[in-house]
Amino acid sequence: MNKLLIIEDDLALAAILARRLGKQGFECKTCHHASDSLLMARQFFPTHIVLDMKLADHNGLSLIKPLRQLLPHVHMVLLTGFASIATAVEAIRLGADNYLAKPVDTQTLLNALSVTAETTTYDAIGEQPLTPKRVEWEHIQQVLANNNGNVSETARQLGMHRRTLQRKLLKKPTADNR
Repeated sequence: MNKLLIIEDDLALAAILARRLGKQGFECKTCHHASDSLLMARQFFPTHIVLDMKLADHNGLSLIKPLRQLLPHVHMVLLTGFASIATAVEAIRLGADNYLAKPVDTQTLLNALSVTAETTTYDAIGEQPLTPKRVEWEHIQQVLANNNGNVSETARQLGMHRRTLQRKLLKKPTADNR
């Protein structure tokens, strides 16, 4: 049986994912805190992990390497509400097998969990060329990541007013912006 560890701080979403994926044959356990995730992974020894990128006061990206070292053959999918090419590349570089943007339907998540490393697909990265709005969004996300989330410093580096940057950050990219 496939064992799935869901590391998600949104208790309702974690319960929904566990229920839906449990119906698909996974034995599911949930973990809501980054600090407990490695211990739970060591005790449960999952074959699959669904990891949220933003965990309350932690970044899920920082858990990828330790989880990968503990469970080298686990199939890991990173979920995020703020998808960007920069974070997708970083997640894969750190060892995640797949990267999906929230909200994600059950079938898409199942497909991501069953994909092998050789055929990994990235929900956040499409085959079509990026629109100018999407390129701007990706660039802003990259500069913001380089500044550890500091909006004021990011605005200075981008040569824009901080409020303008904050408005742009509130606008999430849509599928047609890809």
